[in-house]
Formats: sequence, structure tokens, C-alpha cells
Amino acid sequence: MPTILLHPPFLHLLTAALYLGLAAHFWRTRWRGAMLDQPVAGLAGWERAWLGIALVLHGTTVGIELFPPDATGMRFGFSVALSMMTWLAVTFYWIESFYARMEGLQMLGLPLAAACGLLPWLFPGQHLVANAASPAFRLHFLMAMLAYSLFTLAALHAILMTVTEKRLHRGRLTPLFAGMPPLLTMESLLFRLIHVAFALLTLTLVSGIFFSEQIFGKPLPVNHKTVFALLSWLIFGALLFGRHRYGWRGRMALRWTLTGFVVLLLAYVGSRFVLEVVLERAG
Repeated sequence: MPTILLHPPFLHLLTAALYLGLAAHFWRTRWRGAMLDQPVAGLAGWERAWLGIALVLHGTTVGIELFPPDATGMRFGFSVALSMMTWLAVTFYWIESFYARMEGLQMLGLPLAAACGLLPWLFPGQHLVANAASPAFRLHFLMAMLAYSLFTLAALHAILMTVTEKRLHRGRLTPLFAGMPPLLTMESLLFRLIHVAFALLTLTLVSGIFFSEQIFGKPLPVNHKTVFALLSWLIFGALLFGRHRYGWRGRMALRWTLTGFVVLLLAYVGSRFVLEVVLERAG
């Protein structure tokens, strides 16, 4: 294989092109066009293969950005975080699509993955993570990224549900929306994602406490990252409590989901963006 194929800029561009090409295909065949006179089917075999290749390439770029050859440790800034989150989210979608109908997420998730996949190339942050070789940190990092990715998928799912609900009320359903599962089924899938993500976020916070004690000698440093992480945990905890105790659903559940996701993004991605882009340029 030519060396250029393994060069990060080429991999970023190729991955984005595959995502956008597949998104354009879904737009033409799922969202509009003359072929929409039949019920929408699930992913075809070649579509799964196309998405699988894009995911392999995206995962390769994430690995290169996390552990670049010219660095002695792990590099993890806001751009790599967003790229890894969307990669994991689309991977979960790819796996889940074997078992459940998740039509519509392609047009939301694939362009987002393409954009986030380019970010490490456009904003190559130099933030090196200390103690990345620690098993405690690796466990904490893994659970955090899994939680972030599942909440990303849940947020995309909530946006799709919001659009579907508005189209239902206006009586303007495209064949794609008409062929989607009922809102109650989509809502059940949403809360299944949130339950798993909330459990992972809880484990992330707990492991973060132990990691802080092991490395820094204090249980939980009070900073913006900790505050936003705990606030997002409280929001999602309140949402799940309201769901089980009062039967929260519909627009209330969707608003709480999106609010919690935005707060969670501010916990790490937002703070790193300010440090790496805003303050760097201001300085």
C-alpha cells in the first residue's frame, strides 16, 4: 500500500468522503426521489459494507491522532474527543441496525461524523494526557468515551424524534418518516440508550474519583469539568427518575435529553475547545 494512504490528511479526507457519499445516497434513496413509492427497507448489504469501511478508516485516524508517532504519550484534545465520540456513536448505530430499525439517523449521524472526522486534521491539538499508561486512567477513559458516544447517539435520536413529531402534527410525512417505527417504539429505544449511557457515566464519575485519589491525592477536584459532568449526571438522573416515577415522555423527555447532552459536552469538549482554540488564538 502506498505510503500516502496511511498519511493522516489523506485518511481524514477519504473517511469524510465515504461518510458524505453514503449520506448523499441515503438522501436520494430514503428522503427524496422517485424511488420513494415503496416502504423504506433497512440497510442493504453493500450499504453496511460501505459504512463498515468508513468506520475502519475513521477508527484508524482516531488511533493515529491518539497516539501519534511523533509524541511520547497520548494526545487528546477537543477535536480528537469529538472525532472519537462520533466514531463510536456511528459504530453503535451500525451494530444496532442489525437488530432494530434506526432509519433517519444516517442523515444526522453521517454528516456529523464526516465533519468531526476532519477536526483533528484542522485543529491538531497538542494536549498530552499525563498518566495515560495507568490502568485506572484507561478504564476511566474507556467508560467516559462509551458514555459520551451513547449520549451522542441518544441526542441524535432525540432530534430525529422531534422532527418526526412535528411532521406528524403538520401532516407532512415523507415516505421515510411514514415508514419509521411508532414514536412509542422510538422513545423506548431512546430511554434504553440513556439507561446504558447513564450507568457508564456513573461509573466514569466513580472511577474519576478513585483516579484522582491515586494520582493527585484528592478525591474530586472542583473545576469546570467536574461541575459540568456532575450537572449532566444530575440532569439525566432526574430524567430517568421522572420517567419511572411520573411517566415523563414526549417533548419533556426530548428537551431534558438534549439539555443534558449539551451540558455533558461542555464538561470536556467545551473546556478543551476554549483552551486550545479560543485562548490560543487570543494569546
